[in-house]
Amino acid sequence: MPVTIDEDEVRRLLTWDNLLPELKAALIEFSAAEITQPVRQIMVIPGEAAFFGLMPAVRGDLIGTKLVSAYAGNSRLGIHTHFAIIVLFKKATGEPLAILDGRLITEMRTAAVSALATDALAPRDAKVLAVLGSGVQARSHVEILRRVRAVEEVRVWSPTARNAERFADQVGARAMSAEEAVRDADVVVTATPSTAPILHGAWLKPGAHVNAVGSVGPGRIELDAAAMKNVVVVESRAAVRREAEELKDLSVEIHAELGEIFAGRASVPANVTTIYKSVGIAVEDLAAARVVWEGYLSGRTR
Repeated sequence: MPVTIDEDEVRRLLTWDNLLPELKAALIEFSAAEITQPVRQIMVIPGEAAFFGLMPAVRGDLIGTKLVSAYAGNSRLGIHTHFAIIVLFKKATGEPLAILDGRLITEMRTAAVSALATDALAPRDAKVLAVLGSGVQARSHVEILRRVRAVEEVRVWSPTARNAERFADQVGARAMSAEEAVRDADVVVTATPSTAPILHGAWLKPGAHVNAVGSVGPGRIELDAAAMKNVVVVESRAAVRREAEELKDLSVEIHAELGEIFAGRASVPANVTTIYKSVGIAVEDLAAARVVWEGYLSGRTR
């Protein structure tokens, strides 16, 4: 029978330091067509503002599949909006190996890829971070982006003012309007389940970098058309064209995939405004799950 690895064990085994290089390697392999990964299958849940996703991938000696639910309304109930499990199989034989709690993996790998994108695309002297959102992803992004840039000021906006104030107090930030937060910011994070644009391109400082990680799926959108006229970088061209409302308009040009930039096969001109639009792809979850699985096996053999 496969072993079960709960969230507490995932938290013990998965760190930013061991996750970042594994994700970077996986994205390079993905963009080099070395990964088998169909585009995520999404099922809208009838009667709910929710969807359920199936995310399989094959990398190296592992097959991995994430099953993920996203319920935006859960925030009103005081529970997580995303839940997931990741199942690992041995590629050579198809034997099931492990079932991992995937909620924390999803949280960490999303923020970690944004950190990799920020390190590659944001100004080296970036000091002002604007975060639109106040949930799990907002918190993780503040934590890890402080690792890749010398952030001196964090600005926060949230659709609920009370949540923005509480979050700002927790992370050492200032709460303000979305426009005030974004104007003159060097790095911006959008991490909301919005169904209408919350970030307008006219607010962006020339040369700023945006990590747009929220509002994935039908009817959800965070960035307006003006913002999407900047240099757009993605994890997967196929995935964003299917899942990101901002890129359903085929006139929006995709400059490169992150893996192409990390491998040196593509570059971004200096001093341009960049948009990293994230939808999350299965190979990221598989890369994070591999780190946890190998750490678990290492602990068993000691």
